[in-house]
Formats: sequence, C-alpha cells, structure tokens
Amino acid sequence: MFTKHLIVAALLYTLCADVFADAPISPIPIAPLVASSGKTTLGGQLFSDARLSHDNSISCVDCHALNFSGADGRRVGKGIKGATGRRNVPSVFNAALNFRQFWDGRAESLEDQIDGPISDPLEMGSSWSEIVGKLNADPQIRNAFQKAYATDATEASVKDAIASFERTLTTPNSRFDRFLRGDEKAISASERGGYELFKGYGCIACHQGVNVGGNMFQVFGVMGNIDAYAGSLSRDLGRFDLTHNQTDRHVFKVPSLRNVAVTGPYFHDGSVHTLEQAVDVMVTYQLGRTAPEGDKALIVQFLGTLTGEYQGKALTQLKTAP
Repeated sequence: MFTKHLIVAALLYTLCADVFADAPISPIPIAPLVASSGKTTLGGQLFSDARLSHDNSISCVDCHALNFSGADGRRVGKGIKGATGRRNVPSVFNAALNFRQFWDGRAESLEDQIDGPISDPLEMGSSWSEIVGKLNADPQIRNAFQKAYATDATEASVKDAIASFERTLTTPNSRFDRFLRGDEKAISASERGGYELFKGYGCIACHQGVNVGGNMFQVFGVMGNIDAYAGSLSRDLGRFDLTHNQTDRHVFKVPSLRNVAVTGPYFHDGSVHTLEQAVDVMVTYQLGRTAPEGDKALIVQFLGTLTGEYQGKALTQLKTAP
C-alpha cells in the first residue's frame, strides 16, 4: 500500500513542480469573494445566533472566533451541554477557497457543510424544523428574511445567508501575499529561505494554490506508517468511515496553511500543539525525510508570513483550555 502511495506522491510532486514552477502559491484577492448585501448581513447575524443550537447555548462564532483566528483554539470542538467533539475545528476563514468542507471532505459546498454542526448531537444538536420555527417567531429576523429573500426563514434561505456571509471571510494581505505582488521587503531573507525549503523538500506538492492547500485529498502517512506515531493521529480513519474503501484509510482533505501560525493545535485531532512539531511530523510521515533543525525552523518562519488580515487587522491566536 505504501509503495503505491510513494509512487503517487512522487508523480504528484513532479506534476506540481511543472505546473506551478513559477507561481505555486497565488495571493488571496483583496476584494471579498462576494459583495456585501442584505443576505451577507443577515448571514452574519445568524452566524452569531445561538438559536441555531438546540438549547440556545452556542452559535457558530463560539467555535469560529472571528476576532481571533476563525477557530476555537481547542484540541477538538465543544458542543451543547459540554459535549466533546471528535475532530479539531478548522478555521472558517478562507473556507470558501477549499474544494471540499470538513476534514474528510464529506460536504461539497459551504451550504452542505452547515447541516453537519446543526444536526450533530456533539455540536448544536438541533434540526431545521426547530431552527426555522424559532427564527420565524422573531418579528425582526422574519422581516430581515422577507427583505432579503421575499419569504420567511426556510432551511434553504438560512443556509444561503450563512454561506454567503462565510464567502466574505477571506484574509488577504498577508506578508507573503504582499511579497507575491512584488513587495520584496514584505518578508525577510530567512523567511524567503524558508519558502525555498518549503518547495525544495516537497511540501508544495500538496500545499499550493491560493489557499496553500485545501484542494485535494491525501493519505496521512503517505511516506511512513502513521500508526507508529506516538500521538493519537492513527485513531481516525478519515474518509474510510464514509466510503469503507480500504484505499481511503487515513485519507483526509489537505488542510489550508493560510493563517497556520495562529490556528493551532494542529491536525485532524488537534494532538500536535506547536507548529514546530507539526512540521516535524509532516517531514517524517508525509515526505519520508529527515531535516536539520535549522531547515525546519526556517520553514516555520515562512509559515508565519501566511497570516492574513480580516477587516484590516492581522489575525491572532485564540488560546483556550484543551
């Protein structure tokens, strides 16, 4: 199995090296993906509305802190009544740039993704009939839906409003984006050296494009048996739980590295707490290589240049209890 994935990874790297030889990473457009409108404004209100949860205790923003990194800083998510989730909460920032949603890619769109937390008993534990009933009982919310959609709140309009708002949540103007646009002074010599190492070691094979990842599936442990890792990374079988296909064991969506310096802890189970350790795991299990500490430190410096801005302010780390 691993021999096959070694061949696939080698071919993938060769292909990416050719296709992205000049510009493997693209800057995030300064303009948001969608213009502000009544729908996006309503979606922003719903994103912070705890009535989307069964017991009215948590909202989307409780797990996706927009004044920090768009995530919750915990190892895994927490839901209603103190329920503990199974996987680490990814940042909502730039989620619209991913080709699929969730770690296992089970949702093809932002609209589809919303069903997951709404119905999951470990998250919001609600239902659409309950949510729509609560929203339409509020005259102000009902009026907002009438203005934006010419109808009362429905499952479809709630999803559309929230997804429309989420498409505004991009983080342009990172220092690396400014460098890509021609500002040679936006990053330091050591950070640029880290970028060259990032490419040279092969990280770029899976982490490229506008979102520096988020555009393919990959085996976690493609170059080394992740079952041998001392942490808990091997316990989650990824897409296998959806497809029951043996080739999907430990297969996950490659995460975006945008804002990675402020979105720890890392990986699907949040078991890795520092970016330095995450880079070490990736070099060992994804690239099948060893790297001097100095090289890994430079790569970490480069990753720090990928922190972007939301509403003109650089994102920061939210640190919470595990």
